[in-house]
Amino acid sequence: MTITAADIRREVKEKNVTFLRLMFSDILGVMKNVEIPATEEQLEKVLSNKAMFDGSSIEGFVRINESDMYLYPDLDTWTVFPWGDENGAVAGLICDIYTAEGEPFAGDPRGNLKKALRHMEKVGYKSFNLGPEPEFFLFKLDEQGNPTLEVNDKGGYFDLAPTDLADNTRREIVNVLTQMGFEVEASHHEVAVGQHEIDFKYADVLKACDNIQIFKLVVKTIARKHGLYATFMAKPKYGIAGSGMHCNMSLFNDKGENAFFDPEDPRGMQLSEDAYYFLGGLMKHAYNYTAIINPTVNSYKRLVPGFEAPVYIAWAGRNRSPLIRVPASRGMGTRLELRSVDPMANPYLALAVLLEAGLDGIENKIEAPAPIETNIYAMSAEERREAGIIDLPSTLHNALKALQEDDVVRAALGDHIYYNFLEAKRIEWASYATFVSQWEIDNYLDIY
Repeated sequence: MTITAADIRREVKEKNVTFLRLMFSDILGVMKNVEIPATEEQLEKVLSNKAMFDGSSIEGFVRINESDMYLYPDLDTWTVFPWGDENGAVAGLICDIYTAEGEPFAGDPRGNLKKALRHMEKVGYKSFNLGPEPEFFLFKLDEQGNPTLEVNDKGGYFDLAPTDLADNTRREIVNVLTQMGFEVEASHHEVAVGQHEIDFKYADVLKACDNIQIFKLVVKTIARKHGLYATFMAKPKYGIAGSGMHCNMSLFNDKGENAFFDPEDPRGMQLSEDAYYFLGGLMKHAYNYTAIINPTVNSYKRLVPGFEAPVYIAWAGRNRSPLIRVPASRGMGTRLELRSVDPMANPYLALAVLLEAGLDGIENKIEAPAPIETNIYAMSAEERREAGIIDLPSTLHNALKALQEDDVVRAALGDHIYYNFLEAKRIEWASYATFVSQWEIDNYLDIY
């Protein structure tokens, strides 16, 4: 449904909206916002693309002498948050970033994803759909309101209350998301204590990425209301499973047909030739785009054997041990599921590089290797070598080196985002590499 400026003006009055949040994401995927009063004058400024902000204050945007940036709201992202107070409601719009000259800003992650979608259309597809599966932890707050690492339940995978004491929190999150127009498909406790997953219906990739950012905001807001802290950190606690964000992806043609489905597939998997080539592109570039989809030092604490996270570059049908699997659904539901993405990733950047990697596979007819239907975790290193299976990068440092070796992934980001991302992450790694941890003190101080 298309939302018009007239629709927004009407809802501001009908729902007593007193403040507007103009939201956008920095290069690291952190949601930012400029909040303004929803007066008639300010609303008209927003709707005519004249709202400004200082881009020099945002990570990876511009230098101080180039600071004036404009927020162009996407009216279809209009939402009224269901947690207003006696002073009125708060509404939000997700915006694209433009320069003072009226040009799309090269450092805007959302605008960069739009660039990848224009390439997709030139290749001959109508839409790229994404069904994300973000996981998160709920921790208790201390007396000062700061997050702890103490969980508030002892639940496990799909457990039911009273073991899952966060059930009411999760239920309210689902209710709020539903009020905001999300179509929630499932909500359950995950493998680790304190860990949860809420899956919402697939959408075209731009809307799906917008939904991920709004989803994080809702989860954190409702958790605070219940005296809890929600984190999307990939591995907040040692010894338990980390949080992933599996990405289910599919291309559709201009007839509205799933371009990944072919009931006459001679290989017997009912996948189209384009699906195999897209898969080939994802596989070819997987080592090199890992820095984008697993973008922090902490991301690599999750990508280790023994905790269900994918570690090896391989694909399969229903086997859940490889990097990519093909879920059982066919027809319109035919899709590829990439399992290594974590929720710390900037969704706009992650899906831009995944789309471009897949399109490279289609345009250059990159053949996918044979599927691996055995449990890769149970294979020896020699067996993996013989099967052509390599490991994902083990550290952010290695992933950044690999990122620099891939022209397709670099082009998917554009030079502005590529260089600023690389600089920020090199600083992050240098800070981590020189930090002396408690583990080192515990293991070395008494011995040496």
